[in-house]
Amino acid sequence: MQTMVFIGTNKSGSSREAIKAAERLGYLTVLLTNQNKFLRKRTDFPDVHVMMLSDLTKEHVIQCILELQHQGKQIVGILSFIETYVRIAAELSDEWKLSSFSAEAIKKMEDKIETHCVLQGVATPTFDVFHPENSLPAFLNRHKEGKWIVKPPKSTGSNDVMLANNQMELEKAINELLKKRRGRSILIEEYLEGPQYLVETLIHEGKVLIVAIIKQEFSEYNPFVITGYSVQPHFLECLYRRLYEDITSIIQLFNIKEGACHLELRLVKGKWKLIEVNPRISGGAMNEMIKKAYGIDLVEQTIRLYLGQTPDLTRQWEEHIYTHYVTVESSGKLLKITGRNRASRCPGVEKVHTKPRKGTFLQPPSSMGKRYAYVMAKGDTTKQAKVNALKAAKELYFHLEKKEE
Repeated sequence: MQTMVFIGTNKSGSSREAIKAAERLGYLTVLLTNQNKFLRKRTDFPDVHVMMLSDLTKEHVIQCILELQHQGKQIVGILSFIETYVRIAAELSDEWKLSSFSAEAIKKMEDKIETHCVLQGVATPTFDVFHPENSLPAFLNRHKEGKWIVKPPKSTGSNDVMLANNQMELEKAINELLKKRRGRSILIEEYLEGPQYLVETLIHEGKVLIVAIIKQEFSEYNPFVITGYSVQPHFLECLYRRLYEDITSIIQLFNIKEGACHLELRLVKGKWKLIEVNPRISGGAMNEMIKKAYGIDLVEQTIRLYLGQTPDLTRQWEEHIYTHYVTVESSGKLLKITGRNRASRCPGVEKVHTKPRKGTFLQPPSSMGKRYAYVMAKGDTTKQAKVNALKAAKELYFHLEKKEE
């Protein structure tokens, strides 16, 4: 039977929806996972036909694929929608001559310093790199004024990303990262003021296809954790044209002919500046948002693209969709979550999703992984969709175990 192998998944979100899409398309689905708990709760994954435990190193993934072939399964796809494993899947697809999703480009995108080198200033913020063997005083002397973003080159989910408002904070941030990531270079980018947008794209035969533009809003507690996503059904023509031109230039410099990318950009004084580019659909609720907004199942169309088919990105309808992610203000062990049913009954609400189970230790949002629920809502306008989502989110309450005084 024609078999599609998925390397890693989350229990929900875009990566899981991709497996469900493959099943709908009639393929035998195989999940390689390093999560023992997934095997213990096997019945939670009815869309996965075969589940195999693996450490997900390239060598072990190859062994699993060879075992599947020995069983007589015809491998037609090796895919991952998890950032850590996208490159492994692309490399194995090349080796098995299944599809070419530009493994070399994915490797460069994984390293933010490499990304800057590829783009050479095209729609990117000014940057510098501090190498551990260099003199920190001499480096700081070059950065006496300004605001900077300090981050590891391979940071994901806003982990260890810091804002430095002055030279003293810059020194502190660099020293902190040097302690955490010994021997690793550190990327310093200028801080950019302006609204930030996420752009989901597919690239087919070298042509960039913009699927959705989503405005992002940030947590009050952490300027790097995104808590609001607003799908933009309509965009100013002049801004869209410049956006398309800049994204096309970026994709061409990476030499991507086929694949999926999402980009995060800020609009700074009428010009687009790239924050990040990633070789996959954004995780979490992104696929669901696009389905609710336009009737497009992006993970399904990504699979079709992988199989050599032309993706269908025709909008079936247009809805204003806003998704609000919920965080907590204090730390503690989760006792229970209340208000889910009330939130679901609020006007315009399309979906309420809560992530943590009882007993999970919750923390304020130091990274994107510290977002514990989301509410997705629609409205007649973008503003109304946001109002509906925020109103419903207020119904959710995380009961945390109080610390003994």
